[in-house]
Amino acid sequence: MRKSTIILPIVVIVIAAVLSSVFIVDEREKALILQFGRVVDVKEEPGLGFKIPLIQEVVRYDDRILSRDIDPLEVTPLDDRRLVVDAFARYRIADVEQFRQAVGVGGIAAAEVRLDSILRSKTREILGSVSSNDILSSDRATLMLRIRNAAIFEARALGLEIIDVRLKRTDLPRENLQATFDRMRAEREREATDERARGAEAAQRIQAQADRTVVELVSDAKRQSEIIRGEADARRNAIFAEAFGADPEFFEFYRSLSAYRQSLQGSNTTMVLSPDSEFFDYLETDQPR
Repeated sequence: MRKSTIILPIVVIVIAAVLSSVFIVDEREKALILQFGRVVDVKEEPGLGFKIPLIQEVVRYDDRILSRDIDPLEVTPLDDRRLVVDAFARYRIADVEQFRQAVGVGGIAAAEVRLDSILRSKTREILGSVSSNDILSSDRATLMLRIRNAAIFEARALGLEIIDVRLKRTDLPRENLQATFDRMRAEREREATDERARGAEAAQRIQAQADRTVVELVSDAKRQSEIIRGEADARRNAIFAEAFGADPEFFEFYRSLSAYRQSLQGSNTTMVLSPDSEFFDYLETDQPR
């Protein structure tokens, strides 16, 4: 009885010691084995690991790709047009031992503070070397690559690998928005005025061309009508001349009737003629002279 009482606590202690010496590393993490704060082993592969109970401890770090949003910062490009840039970075812990030496017990939180400082510095440096149009254009993918490449070396000293840097938004400072909107509105109004002026000029040109075309068409129509009228008069005169030559008496009679018709129009026509006037020769006798 006394023997079993002694053995049982020993077994429990042994089991507890064995269990405390075994740890499991997940495939999504890496682990460091520390002995009195000093790194004695690195466990990067998933599976079981062993440590000395009470003397050694295990510190785990995430092995996945992490994302870090950078607080919006103001940059001044070459054209002095200030911009507010909102960016983020994707990174991972590449060297856990160096990472531990660089940030100590601060872990990811301390590393991200230093990573923010690196990224903000490189973002200001790169974006300050180009114009605002380059930042706002589709070429900014090249600028993001330059920021990443510039920050890689300093991040490597922290045991970090920067995978990507992206600019989410690029805006004007709030105090400059209204002035920019006013300038854009003025530019659009100027363009609209220019377009209206060009339209009015084109309309006047078209109207002048139309008026000239009308004058030309009317003049040509009048010319053709005068030609046709002249040709008709000539034909009529030719017919009259032919008729006059064929029968002078009949032609004289016809001309007298035409004169009567033209002169005796209306209901109150008065003519003062001498009795022996030749005008009424064909009215005085039944036979032409």
